[in-house]
Amino acid sequence: MQFQRTIKSEIRCKSIGLHSGRRVNMVIRPAGVDQGITFIRKDVPGENRIKAHLSNVTDTTLATTLGINGTRISTIEHLLSAFRGTGIDNATVEVDSAEVPIMDGSALPFVNLLRNAGTSIQNKNRKVMLVRKRIEVADGDGSACLEPCDHFKITYKIDYSHPFIGEQIYTMAFSYELYQEEICQARTFGFLRDVEYLQAKGLALGGSLKNAIVLDDTRIINKEGLRCPDELVKHKILDAIGDLFLLGYPVIGHFVARKSGHKLNNLLLKELISSPDNHEMLRYSKLESGVPASVIKAAVE
Repeated sequence: MQFQRTIKSEIRCKSIGLHSGRRVNMVIRPAGVDQGITFIRKDVPGENRIKAHLSNVTDTTLATTLGINGTRISTIEHLLSAFRGTGIDNATVEVDSAEVPIMDGSALPFVNLLRNAGTSIQNKNRKVMLVRKRIEVADGDGSACLEPCDHFKITYKIDYSHPFIGEQIYTMAFSYELYQEEICQARTFGFLRDVEYLQAKGLALGGSLKNAIVLDDTRIINKEGLRCPDELVKHKILDAIGDLFLLGYPVIGHFVARKSGHKLNNLLLKELISSPDNHEMLRYSKLESGVPASVIKAAVE
């Protein structure tokens, strides 16, 4: 597990785009060491390789969007979360639309596809980014911070003035097993009044009860209910794991968020890399001296 990994075999899937409502075909292919996650728009001519990296984020409204040379790919966070949650460092993702398919609104379908494809261990050590100094960003009553920690840990709090939601807090010490058992199946959620407004504006055209939890003013209107009692806060954690992977490497630190979203997650990463005092980039081989053994373990889990 100290080495980088890619998928063993090609993956093909299709679903609709959450905002466009159009059918999206996606192919995930193996990639070489240090390539990271790269998106390619097959429906756009010319060079349009878009690396999943903080520097290519162009929008964080409703979803995380990457762009380069005028070409964009949106709603990437669930797939990136699945890559992080299954330990895939390098892959090439080809799509024929401006969105990653929404599937069931969670990362579970992607996790199942990645697990079925299998993993290839690559002949180069993995890099990790170690948080060395506490940093924080805020926007209104929302906030997000990263604190030094000898493993990757997440604490997330949501607070909605809705009788079904209210305040929810969840803390986890990240591991592949816990992510796949508790986090990846959590679906995106929204409010019926907002869905109607967005669809009137030409957005969320693919949104439905098949790929989202929808709440009216008092309850969840999905007949099957929730997959787990804390599914909503777990989905925010799912999103955050995907957004944090835009560093290009696993992060070792404690991520603490309150009413955060894609915008604050993105601002936090920019703050993290803004000063060399905030972080340290290490390859696994360099973790073996001068760094706690738990960090070495965290780097590969």
